[in-house]
Amino acid sequence: MAPFACPNCARLLHFEVRVCPNCSFTLGYDPLDDRFLFLGDAATTWRDAKGEAHDMVVCANNNEYGVCNWLVPRDSDTALCRACRHNRTIPDLTGPNVPERWGKIEAAKRRLFHTLIKLGLPIETPAEAKQGQGLAFDFLYDPAAEQTGNPQVMTGHDSGLITLNLIEADDVERERIRRTLGEPYRTLLGHFRHEVGHHYWSRLIEGREEELSAFRAVFGDETIDYAAAMQKHYGDGGSTWTTDYVSAYATMHPWEDFAETFAHLLHIVDTLATIGGFGMRMTTWPSMAEQPVVDFDPYKADTGQLVAEWTPFSFAENAINRSMGQPDLYPFHLPPAVVTKLDHVNRLLKKAAAPAEARAA
Repeated sequence: MAPFACPNCARLLHFEVRVCPNCSFTLGYDPLDDRFLFLGDAATTWRDAKGEAHDMVVCANNNEYGVCNWLVPRDSDTALCRACRHNRTIPDLTGPNVPERWGKIEAAKRRLFHTLIKLGLPIETPAEAKQGQGLAFDFLYDPAAEQTGNPQVMTGHDSGLITLNLIEADDVERERIRRTLGEPYRTLLGHFRHEVGHHYWSRLIEGREEELSAFRAVFGDETIDYAAAMQKHYGDGGSTWTTDYVSAYATMHPWEDFAETFAHLLHIVDTLATIGGFGMRMTTWPSMAEQPVVDFDPYKADTGQLVAEWTPFSFAENAINRSMGQPDLYPFHLPPAVVTKLDHVNRLLKKAAAPAEARAA
């Protein structure tokens, strides 16, 4: 995402900020206007950079648990913000390290919701959904994962409900799982982007013959037995990762291929928006006539433009990470077959996008 500035002193902020590190004013993010407000007038009034007052209150999850920095209109029919209202289950906060881990999960989820709002996608809770399934989350503390290393709660998606095991917020355990599964990349935000991809498959494709036909032409027949596909993937020999897939996990089943591709589109779009927000540009890339620069809105761009700019910038990101002794930030490639899949998802999301005035409502 593009960087935000403190509305009081203009210092650049991280999206998770709650107090400006420069002027010390309390800050809150307003998803309706995609900006931060500061709490002025002796902590009584939320104001924007022009000093105008806004009738907002903090999300109830901030008041009760201190895990959210989003704001809610005072006259809203819910005390929860646009992201927190989708929580069906929060974890047992008496477990060891649970509050800290839940805070990390909520921070990643808010980044996800910012992207979904910028893309204009339909975002309904189960109570709000008028067609299909609404989106909800179960965040569960799993003692077995702590005690034995064998989690009983599996991260996944089922009919609009995304379940996430809190162990994924533990850096050591998540790295252990990543290495065990041979994955090049595993993050909380990556989980959210992947699992919400399953939700939008159900929301935008399932039960729609025209969309199903188009999906199968690109990703394959999703009616093949999922359990058998999973057994093959994790069994002896596993699935073969070819240039037709963005990741090894995508080879398991067309549903997973779609969800992985969806996640990568969000990786690309959001990172390019950050690069563009800082005004970064590169020296001429060998295959490009002009300097790579993000002088367009990645949330609205066509796939060709996204990939053209992502190729040099992802190379630069990886080079910077290697300079710090870190693994590649984006350890993937985008061969033509994967670009075709990215384009399919990008076009699907654009068809589903709401008018700008309806976003974040």
